Amino acid sequence: MALELEGSTILIADDEAPIREMLQEILELEGARTILAGTGTEALSALTAEEQPDVAILDVRMPPPDGLSVLQQIRSSGIDLPVLIITAQDSSTMTIEAMQRGAYDYLGKPFDTDEILHTVQRALEHRRLTRRVSALEKRIPADPRDILIGHSAPMQQVYKLIGRVAASDATVMITGESGTGKELVAQVLHRSSLRNEGPFIAINCAALPETLLESELFGHEKGAFTGALAQRKGRFEQANKGTIFLDEIGDMSPATQKKLLRVLQERTFERVGGNITVKVNVRVIAATNRDLLQDIGTGGFREDLYYRLNVVNIHMPPLRDRADDLHILIDHFLRKYRVGGRNARLSEVAMQQITGYDWPGNVRQLENTIERAVVLAQGGMISPEHLLLAEGGSAHDRSLTDALGRLLDVGGGLDGALHAARQRLIEIAIERSGGDRAAAALLLGVSEDELTTT
Repeated sequence: MALELEGSTILIADDEAPIREMLQEILELEGARTILAGTGTEALSALTAEEQPDVAILDVRMPPPDGLSVLQQIRSSGIDLPVLIITAQDSSTMTIEAMQRGAYDYLGKPFDTDEILHTVQRALEHRRLTRRVSALEKRIPADPRDILIGHSAPMQQVYKLIGRVAASDATVMITGESGTGKELVAQVLHRSSLRNEGPFIAINCAALPETLLESELFGHEKGAFTGALAQRKGRFEQANKGTIFLDEIGDMSPATQKKLLRVLQERTFERVGGNITVKVNVRVIAATNRDLLQDIGTGGFREDLYYRLNVVNIHMPPLRDRADDLHILIDHFLRKYRVGGRNARLSEVAMQQITGYDWPGNVRQLENTIERAVVLAQGGMISPEHLLLAEGGSAHDRSLTDALGRLLDVGGGLDGALHAARQRLIEIAIERSGGDRAAAALLLGVSEDELTTT
C-alpha cells in the first residue's frame, strides 16, 4: 500500500522527548506535519487550536491528564479524530481499556517503523472515509434500495442485471448458495420496479409442509379442512399489484408446482376447497440454492415450470468469490451491531483469521459471527477467541476434506481408504526424492523394504 501522509497533521503526545523525536522523524520523512506535546494538557491545547490534527498519537503514561483521560475527553467532546494509543508490550489490560474507550488502534513499545507508518496510514484513510460518508449523508437522502453491499466484479454483474430487469414484469430466478443474500436481491428488484408502491410478500417454500404450503400460497375457503373456520386469502392475493418472492422453490412438491405453473401461465387459481377463480396481477421472483436442472433430470422438478420461472437468472456469488467485499461487509456489520454508540474493532490476528476463512455459510454466517463477537467482546477489541469459527472452514481444510473423501471412492471402507492413502504418500515421496527409494524411505520414516513390499 502506497503511503499517503503528505499534507496530514499528526499530534504526538509523549513525555519522553526521544520517543517524540523518533516518531516525528519517521512521520515527517513521509511528508506529514507533526505537533509535539509533552503532557496531557499540551495535547488538549493542540486539539483546541485553529489547525486541528488529523490523527493523535497518545502515550498512556504521561503527566496528567494521562493518555486515556485525554482520549476520554476527545470522545466526550465529539471531536472526530482517530486516536492511536502508545502502550508497553506487557500492558494488555491497558490496551483493552484503551480500545473500549474508543481508541482507533494501539502501538506497542518498542516501535517498528513499518508498523507505525502502516497504522497511521490506516487511521488517516479511516478519517477520510468517515468524512466522505458524513458529507454524502448530509447531501443525499438514504436510498431505500441500497441494501446490497459490495463493489466486487461479481456484485457489479448483479447490479447490472437488476438495473436491466427491475422495471419489467419478467419473472426472475435468483440462484446461489444459502446465505448469499438472495432475498435482498428480490427486495431491491421490487423497490426498483414500477410496483414499488405495492406489497412485497415473501414465503419460504421449505419452511412449510405440502399441505400447509398450498393453503399459504393460494388461500382456502371456510371448511376446506379441519380448522379452516373462515375464508383466508393466500400470499398471491396479498401480493396483488406487487411482488411475491418464493424462496427455496426447489423444495416445492409436484402438486404445488403444477398449480404454480397455472398461475404463471394464466394469472389465475382457485383457493383450496373452492371453485371460484381468482385473478391476480403479481410479479413472481423465485430463489433456490439447488441445482434445478439436476432435479429435473431426476424428476424432482418440472421442466416447464423451470423455464417459466427462469426467464431471467441472477446468480448471487458466494462470499469466497467476493474477497474484495469482505472488509466492506465487516465494517458494515461492526456499525450495525455497535455498542454504546461506537464500533467494536478487530485485532490484526482476528482480521487475519476472518480473511483466511472460507465462509461456507456466506454473508449470513459472517454477519452472525460479527454480531456474536461484538457481544462477547462487549463492544471493544475483538480477538480470535470471540469469533468462534468452526474448524474446516478454510479453503485448505476444505480441499483436504475433499481429498480424503475421494479416497473413500476406491471402495473397501476405511481399510481401503487407508491403503490408498498409504500408496499415494509413497508415490509422492518417491517423486519428491527424484526416484531415490532410499531417500523416499527416509522422508517417510520407514525402511526401504517397506516401500518395496507395499
